[in-house]
Amino acid sequence: MDRERADGQLAQIAETVGLARRLGTRVWLRGGWAMDFFLGARTRDHEDIDWFAPAADAAALAAGLGALGYAPLEGVPPEQQLDFVKDGLESSFALVELAPDGGVLVAGGPWAGTAWPAGLLDGPPGRLDGLVCPVVAAEAQIEIKRMMPVWDPRRPRRAKDAEDIARLRAALPGV
Repeated sequence: MDRERADGQLAQIAETVGLARRLGTRVWLRGGWAMDFFLGARTRDHEDIDWFAPAADAAALAAGLGALGYAPLEGVPPEQQLDFVKDGLESSFALVELAPDGGVLVAGGPWAGTAWPAGLLDGPPGRLDGLVCPVVAAEAQIEIKRMMPVWDPRRPRRAKDAEDIARLRAALPGV
C-alpha cells in the first residue's frame, strides 16, 4: 500500500469534511474510502476520493474547495459531478438531490431524477485512523457495486468491486 498517498488522501478527506461543516452542508464518502471507513481499516490503495454532495450546495462547495487550493477538472458535466485535484490527488463529488420523502436522486445528466438505493445516506458515520466521516450505507455500497455493470454496461465489474462486496458482506450481520 502506498502509505504516503493514502495519508494525503486521508488529510484531504478530513479537510473536506471540515469544509462541509463550516459551509453548513454535508458530504458522504462513497466508493473504496467509504468501505474503508465503514470497516475501520485501510484495505487497498485508492485512485481517488469519491463523494456524494447535495446539488443545491455545489456552488458553495466548489468555491470553498477552490479557496483551499483544489483546482477544478474538466470532463463530466457540472450538473452531474464536480471533479477537483490538489497535490496530485483527485476528489470527485457526484451531485444528488435530496427528496422531501428522504430519497436520494441523481441530480443531473441522462439519469437525472433516478433514485439511488434506499437508505443510501442513512448509515452511521465511518471511522478510520481517528477520523470520523459520513459514508454511504454499507448495504447501498454493495447494491451500487453489484448493479453498476447493469445500470451502465460500459462499466464492467472490476475484481476490486467483487472483493469490496465480499468484505462488506462479511462485516454485515445477516447479509
